[in-house]
Amino acid sequence: MVLEVALIDVKPGSEADFETGYRSVRAALTDSPGLLSVRMTHGVESPTRFVLLVEWSSLDAHQAFRDSDRFAIWRGGIGPHFAEPPHVEHFSDVD
Repeated sequence: MVLEVALIDVKPGSEADFETGYRSVRAALTDSPGLLSVRMTHGVESPTRFVLLVEWSSLDAHQAFRDSDRFAIWRGGIGPHFAEPPHVEHFSDVD
């Protein structure tokens, strides 16, 4: 299992539009092969910051999503609200 962590900063004042966009394209992500779970969180102290947490069965599953048409739908729904490109990293569990 691989955890994708994306720090997403949106343009000030576009928080509600970002959330609406996320809800409208969430299925493009959740219908992807290898996706185990997804969670979007909204910053309390930093209201323009969101954190996306996605569990993938493997890094290859995440890359397959990025290479698919679903990624264009996903990015089209949320990307216009980005203040800058998201910072994305992948993590694995420590046993």
